[in-house]
Amino acid sequence: MKPKSQKNKSPYSYQKREYRTVQQSGLVSSYVRMVETDLHILAPLNVEDEALLLVSKARRQLEGYIRFNPSFVNSLKPLPFDDSAPLIVKEMLTAGLQSGVGPMAAVAGAIAEAVGNGLRNSGLDDLIVENGGDIFISRKKGCTVAVYSGTSPLSNKIGIRLSPESMPCGICCSSATIGHSLSFGHADAVVVTAPSTTLADAMATRIGNEVQRGPGSIDKALQIVKKMKGISGTLIVQDRQFGLWGEIEIVPL
Repeated sequence: MKPKSQKNKSPYSYQKREYRTVQQSGLVSSYVRMVETDLHILAPLNVEDEALLLVSKARRQLEGYIRFNPSFVNSLKPLPFDDSAPLIVKEMLTAGLQSGVGPMAAVAGAIAEAVGNGLRNSGLDDLIVENGGDIFISRKKGCTVAVYSGTSPLSNKIGIRLSPESMPCGICCSSATIGHSLSFGHADAVVVTAPSTTLADAMATRIGNEVQRGPGSIDKALQIVKKMKGISGTLIVQDRQFGLWGEIEIVPL
């Protein structure tokens, strides 16, 4: 899992994503790219055509809403809930309100979840949808997601083990040291698991903002995590140290 980074501005440009190596998944890879959205989907069969339609629908709803609500894009604070908004917008607004960040902090997770749920509704219940390091996952067996944390000595040395009972779920990552995403903290990686991928994405950003430098910084951030609702577990990596909260299983790689 790679922390979120800013996507290329060219509509169909692409950067090779080394973290997308998948071993022994038993699933078929599909790739869907549209403007900033860049999905790697693992499913029992190729789903590029169906996934492209789902991405188009999600982006059309988002872009249509933004056209009349431009503050949705740039706000760093939660915005009021809008009962007239499309479903994906409602979920992002709700995630922002729960986590205390702007709704666009959840955009990658929201699109991954919209595509994942759409594919599940079509009868696929064994799949992974990854969007820039934010993942919707629904598998029939347990699996492990490696944690990439840049120059930290722990990068790709530990993974998060997910049980079939915990899925479908979201597993999302944010970082202050990798990529160009805005973060007010100093974590190499903050990984959040939650039943909602949209919420996991927003919460990863919020928790990342809370991780500062100095002794006890991870513990202080975890004290804030304990007060948050709707998430299953959190992993914080900072240099050689890491901290955990909730129902999250860490395994060596």
